[in-house]
Amino acid sequence: MNLKTRLAVMNFLEFAVWGAYLTCMGNYLGTAGLGDRISWFYAIQGIVSIFMPTLMGIVADKYIQPQRLLGLCHLLAGAFMLGCWWMGYQAGIGQEIADKGLFIALYSISVAFFMPTIALANTTAFTILKKNGLDTVKDFPPIRVLGTVGFIVTMWFVNCAVWSDGGFSMTLAENANKFQYTYMQFFVSGVLSIALCAYCFTLPECPIVKKVEKVSLVESLGLNAFKLFKRRQMALFFIFSALLGMCLQVTNGYAGPFITSFKGDPAFADTFAANNATLLTSISQISEALCILMIPFFLKRYGIKVVMLMSMFAWVFRFGFFGVGDPGMPGVLLFVLSCIVYGVAFDFFNVSGGIFVDQECEPSIKASAQGLFMMMTNGVGATVGTLAAGEIINYFCQWKDGYLLGIESNGWQTCWFIFAAFALAVGVAFALMFKPEKK
Repeated sequence: MNLKTRLAVMNFLEFAVWGAYLTCMGNYLGTAGLGDRISWFYAIQGIVSIFMPTLMGIVADKYIQPQRLLGLCHLLAGAFMLGCWWMGYQAGIGQEIADKGLFIALYSISVAFFMPTIALANTTAFTILKKNGLDTVKDFPPIRVLGTVGFIVTMWFVNCAVWSDGGFSMTLAENANKFQYTYMQFFVSGVLSIALCAYCFTLPECPIVKKVEKVSLVESLGLNAFKLFKRRQMALFFIFSALLGMCLQVTNGYAGPFITSFKGDPAFADTFAANNATLLTSISQISEALCILMIPFFLKRYGIKVVMLMSMFAWVFRFGFFGVGDPGMPGVLLFVLSCIVYGVAFDFFNVSGGIFVDQECEPSIKASAQGLFMMMTNGVGATVGTLAAGEIINYFCQWKDGYLLGIESNGWQTCWFIFAAFALAVGVAFALMFKPEKK
């Protein structure tokens, strides 16, 4: 098999593992008696992102080749994810988990070993490409796009897959046994994770480079990048990165339960969108893949400030369209628009922000600075934002008959408008305060 094809398969499986449950887990947690803790399940991803990627990075640099460590992490992540599936299977479809504490612990450990694999997969791909004389700037993007494709494919699969006494089947019609509503989404993720473990040990060697010079503990942990806060421009950039990072996991955690909640309304119960929330929200990932290609043009033409502002105001529309839309016609078109603008909201912030950090930092701390950027966004920002969003949604909405319904008729709408107002406030403040240096 062609080398680039092998790396593309690795990326496909890497993100397929995540796509199996990330956007539809909330629906199952509601029926499993964990609906009021959805925000914690997504916040855990942010908490472990603060330290686990750094620790696994040190191990990959010094002790275990990255492709092997990638496989070992997936073995553990998959095993604990299958533990979640087994607990759900023991309880039964539509039944509450008996030992909720153990379920949360198994999920937390699984995520703790999964989150570092994203960076390890990148390290593996870069190392193998360079070792074989290939251009990472030219050859890596098509490989990485296959990761988004893998994410989308498993989203579609769990949306349509059904397991019942009659066996396995696929359908777009309403069915309470769809994987997107049950513990079977964890089974898909766990099996794919273990399959990727086996695949990783077939990849070419990535020899560890022994460093002659001594590196301090501060440098090893990437803490030397914090000196960037001495520069006003970079301090503001990282602060606003954390604020905007508060938006990142909100729709991943709650878009599915929100759209599915319309099944509790007779007027929308039989609509395609209400019964295929995971399939509908996959438009977001399709948009994400396409928007990556737009970033070089916009960044070169308008600069980092305008591109970041486009992301911030895209989040306003992302939340706002959810607030005014519904699964019927023409309301469902607003849901589709929300998913389309997600590509701008996510990519123009994450990808362009990473490019900006790379341009602004001296070579000796580039890697550490990227780690700091990820910590502020996917760690601190996403954790605080997800927990705060959970409190707001739990205040205005409650689980009833398996659906997360607004306590009042406009409960969900109020939540989405609060999130939109927050994104708008961040965008306006950023426009007034952030003034990048002209070069």
